[in-house]
Order: sequence, then structure tokens, then C-alpha cells
Amino acid sequence: MNKESAVVVFSGGQDSTTCLFWALERFEKVYAVTFAYGQRHDDEIEVAKEIAADVGVEHEVLDMDLLNQLAPNALTRGDIEVNEGEDGEVPNTFVPGRNLLFFSFAAIFGEQRGAKHIVTGVCETDYSGYPDCRDGFVKSLNVTLNLAIDETFVLHTPLMWLDKAETWKLADDLGRLNYIREYTLTCYHGIRGNGCGECPACKLRRRGLETYLNSKDRDV
Repeated sequence: MNKESAVVVFSGGQDSTTCLFWALERFEKVYAVTFAYGQRHDDEIEVAKEIAADVGVEHEVLDMDLLNQLAPNALTRGDIEVNEGEDGEVPNTFVPGRNLLFFSFAAIFGEQRGAKHIVTGVCETDYSGYPDCRDGFVKSLNVTLNLAIDETFVLHTPLMWLDKAETWKLADDLGRLNYIREYTLTCYHGIRGNGCGECPACKLRRRGLETYLNSKDRDV
């Protein structure tokens, strides 16, 4: 157990909840920060509140509504249909600058509380192609934050090189597989647990779970 403190960028989804439990295993004090930016599935804010309360983590919801004003797309507008992106295009659920702002404000939040570790669930192994989920971006921003705030932050990305099946395995290794299956919200339409089953987020989540459970059965 690390005696230091960590801030988890927390949406109440599968990935960030897995990271929350990962952080709780490693750091003496853990904070969770959720950003309200007028997201399409804003039920995630209530889910994040419930999960944080359930596991006894201090939780803050920060207002980032300006991001909604600046970046209209399928994740911030209910009247824009979700599109996965074709021929290498970034999906229209990409919110430009979102993780740049989220990680920066999480670091400012952490600096005020003496927390030098920032934990996020971004991943570039099995993801939608968002440029701000890439390892190079995270490493670059880590350097920038340390220079900008004159601190020694460490941005942790425990899922960076895991595909969705391996992320489910990590949840299982943490003893939280069923919890994450039942209580998290990944669905673009705001349906908890297994979700709608049709949106890109639900399809990716389900494929990963099925792959992991099948491999687990083969190992028995």
C-alpha cells in the first residue's frame, strides 16, 4: 500500500470503476473526480456518485459545461446520432480537448489536497481511436503538468495496454467483476449494467466480457 494519495478521473463506467478499485488497492487515500459537461448520458454522474458513496471514496463533481458549448458532437448533443467512424475516421463521440482538460483539472484538484497521483482509464489497445487516449499524449501531458504546476505528478493508466477482455480480467482479479457488470454505466443511451446492447460502447463492452468469460471457462 502506497502511503500517498491519488485522484481517479471517474465517470462511473466500466474502465474508470476498474481504475477506482485498482487505486484503492494501491493508495492510502483515494479521491474521485467526475466532470459534468452536459454529456449525452448524464446519468453517469448519478452512477458515479452512488458508486463512490458505496465504496466510501470522497467524491467531487466539477462543472465543465463550457466544454459542451465549445465541442458540439454526438456525446454532447442528444439530437446527433452516434457514429462509429469509418475508414479510420475518429468517431463523432470524440470531444476535442476533453481529456486534456479533465487531467489538468484533476491535477489542480490533487495539488490542493497533496495528491500527486492521477489515475485514468484511457486505453489505446482496444479503443475508439480518440487521440487523447494515446500513451504518447498522456506522457506528454504528464511532463507539461509537472512544469506548469511545479509538482511531481504521476499519471497512471493501468488499462493502457489492455484490451476489453483483459480489463474484465483485471476487474475479476480485483474481486469486482460482478460489481462492475451490474453497477457501472457505459451505454451511450444511459442504460446501466449490460446497457442497450446496440451502441458502440455496449458492443465493445459485451465482446470483451464474452471473450474473457469464454477464456475463463476454458481454463477451468
